[in-house]
Amino acid sequence: MGIRDFLSKQFIDVIEWGEEPGDLAERLDFADNEIQNGAQLTVRETQAAVVIDEGVLADMYGPGLHTLDTSNMPILTNLKNWDKAFKSPFKTDVYFFSQKEQVNLKWGTAQPVTIRDPELGPIRLRAFGTYSFRVKDIAPFYSALVGTLDKVTVSSIEPQLRAAIITALATGLGGGDVPFIDLAANQQKLSDALKEAVGPAFEQYGLEVPTFFVESVSLPEAVQEHLDKKSSMRVLGDLDQYAKFQAAEAIELAAQQEGGMAGIGAGAGVGMAIGQTMAGALAQPAPAAPAAPVAPAAPAAEEKDPFEQIEKLHKLQEMGAISKEEFDAKKADLLSQI
Repeated sequence: MGIRDFLSKQFIDVIEWGEEPGDLAERLDFADNEIQNGAQLTVRETQAAVVIDEGVLADMYGPGLHTLDTSNMPILTNLKNWDKAFKSPFKTDVYFFSQKEQVNLKWGTAQPVTIRDPELGPIRLRAFGTYSFRVKDIAPFYSALVGTLDKVTVSSIEPQLRAAIITALATGLGGGDVPFIDLAANQQKLSDALKEAVGPAFEQYGLEVPTFFVESVSLPEAVQEHLDKKSSMRVLGDLDQYAKFQAAEAIELAAQQEGGMAGIGAGAGVGMAIGQTMAGALAQPAPAAPAAPVAPAAPAAEEKDPFEQIEKLHKLQEMGAISKEEFDAKKADLLSQI
């Protein structure tokens, strides 16, 4: 409750408001709404006081000590057609407003919000964070959120503000040219973008948003998996090199099993075939030599360097892909071709 100081008079002549945390606006309640002409109105820092006559905003007062009479109440004086000699008490409503910043308020998407991203197309996302607001313009705030209410608090209007945030989030992100991925990579940039989108929604209530922060944003699991795959493809780059790497990894893993490659049921002959196949996969393609001008002839089979083949076979033996006996036999065969 606000502070109501009544002196030992028939009519109130001291008006002030002691707001409590979370208060945004309150109409002071005094006997028959009658105020003594010349009453003292005290407005503290971050407060504003408004004299309202039959629902119409009349005179407004900022921080300081004010005397309520015809000299500093021009609008109400005009509405009441008072002359300068007015001395009688008058009836009117006095509202106090808190204009301090209301901080550490939470916002979030209770349900995923669908936006149209310029790169990903329609996507659904969740987001959470904090924000702050303050009453900036009294007239629209009074008209939109106070009206005939005796008191307005942060908790009483928070649901409406959160709804405005979610609507602005969908409009701001969905209508932007910057892909969501680029925004999400920069948390501050995303926060600034959403603050700009939320601003007009709050302005219609006479509010401003000093701070707006995004603390968490998430995409549906299927979309996130798709993005992870795209990232993996960019990291892998040359798929041919990646396939060779995977082949070598598979051989090394098999060699660590008991009995080596032959021990897993492939047998010595199959192990030899696998070794030859992997040796070919691991071989780097040699650059083609420039063709010499020769007479047309039947194409000859490509010859391979026996020493290079022996070296590859030796590596396969060390890895356990082939046995020593298989290596010795193949080595003798290659040497006989020299």
